[in-house]
Amino acid sequence: MTLFRHPRDRIPVLLFLIAFALDLTVFFTATSWWFPILWLGLGIIPKGWISAWNHHHQHVTMFRHALPNRLLEVVFAFQTGVTSHAWFLHHVLGHHRNYLDQTKDEAGWKRQDGSTMGEVEFSLFNMVVAYPRAFRVGLAHPRVLRIFLAMGALQVALLGGLFWLNWYNALWVFLLPMAVSLYVTIWATYFHHVDLDTPVHAEASYNILHRGYNLMTGNLGYHTAHHVKHGLHWSQLPELHAQLAKDIPATHYRMPGIPFVWSTPEAKIEPGETQLGAAAP
Repeated sequence: MTLFRHPRDRIPVLLFLIAFALDLTVFFTATSWWFPILWLGLGIIPKGWISAWNHHHQHVTMFRHALPNRLLEVVFAFQTGVTSHAWFLHHVLGHHRNYLDQTKDEAGWKRQDGSTMGEVEFSLFNMVVAYPRAFRVGLAHPRVLRIFLAMGALQVALLGGLFWLNWYNALWVFLLPMAVSLYVTIWATYFHHVDLDTPVHAEASYNILHRGYNLMTGNLGYHTAHHVKHGLHWSQLPELHAQLAKDIPATHYRMPGIPFVWSTPEAKIEPGETQLGAAAP
């Protein structure tokens, strides 16, 4: 029996582990003040992509057994700022159940007065409340909450150990990238849902059909399909999107941000989807 639930997860996991090994190499070997700062800058975008894969893992775990999943989640937490089961509680058991109702959504984009938050306001506010909201959701799921708290304590202990060894490198190689990646993760939720106040799944998400974006994020751009069937493996989302496309408004397609927005126009739309892409705002 294979260790992985889906064979297509093998290469992504290998890349995550290589990225983590590089972080550890920089942490243990960097002696100049500037190189850890440079490393943070170089790693911001790739760790934003890894955040999407951490998200997928919280929906469909990559390994068949608990121990390798927990170990991978330690790596993910150092790369994305989202600890084991935090995303599962906040996002899977929270946002996915409530995103059609802005009075309940754990990642709601509306203020209390019903107006729309700005991007920075949304991202900073939800950074602050993300873990408390995950804990609140966990109160109704005590078994998951115990894992979340235990793994969170382990993560803090490991990060504390890194600070004890070399506080400067730990700050720039781990803690600050974790915070920035968490910000980017939350901003992505805003980008996929802002101003779509509707009870209809097909009209409640923006989609991104850019090939490069979907390659690097595990098809996160097929966001309507993801919300319609969030337990579906990332590799199967394009097929489901094709079935749902006729019900998705043409205005619900977007182009991705940096660096994909710099690519040539003909590279932005997947084959067979030119008409939808051309209608994207």
